[in-house]
Amino acid sequence: GIKVVNIDNRLDPDVLKSKKLDIPFVGPDNRKGSKLVGDYLAKQLAAGDKVGIIEGVPTTTNAQQRTAGFKDAMDAAGMKIVSTQSGNWEIDQGNKIAAAMLSETPDIKALLAGNDNMALGAVSAVRAAGKAGKVLVVGYDNIDAIKPMLKDGRVLATADQAAAQQAVFGIQNALKLVKGEKVDAKDGVIETPVELVIKQ
Repeated sequence: GIKVVNIDNRLDPDVLKSKKLDIPFVGPDNRKGSKLVGDYLAKQLAAGDKVGIIEGVPTTTNAQQRTAGFKDAMDAAGMKIVSTQSGNWEIDQGNKIAAAMLSETPDIKALLAGNDNMALGAVSAVRAAGKAGKVLVVGYDNIDAIKPMLKDGRVLATADQAAAQQAVFGIQNALKLVKGEKVDAKDGVIETPVELVIKQ
C-alpha cells in the first residue's frame, strides 16, 4: 500500500511494465530541453559547421535524452557532429574531453555540454586553446556558476529545468496518490517545465 513517485531520472518504463508497476515519473523532458538549447545554438552557426557533444554518464536516461535532443537540433540544422564523448557530468572530465575535441578538430565551432559542470570545463579548455569567442559553448541546468558566463558570453545558452521545484512537484503528486486522487500523468509522466536561458 506504499505509494511511490519517481523524480528527476526516469526508471525504465519497460522494466516497470514487466513488473506490473505503475510508478508515475515527475520530471522534465530532457530531450525537449536540450533541443531548445541546440536550436538556439544552431541559429548562431552555419550549416555544415562542426560541433562536439560532451555527454553525461552514458548509462543514465537523462544523459541519453539530452544527447538525443542535441543531436535532433544539430541534425535538423545540418551541422556535422564530429564527436560525442562522456564527461561524466564533471568539470575536470568535461575540460579533458573539450580539450581533446579542440585539438583533434581545430575548426570545431561549438561544444554542447549535457550539464553546466561540463560546460564550465569546456569554457576553460576553449580559453586554454586560445579560442575564446571562436568556439561557442552551451550547457544545461542553469547553475549559479554559469550565470556570469552567460552574461559575458563565455557560455551562449543553458536550460533551466526548475530543479529546486522537482521535489515539490513530486511531493504534491505523492500526496494526491495517498489521498486516492488522480495524478495528471500522460503515459506515466507528469512533465515539469524546462526553459531556455540566454544572456539577459
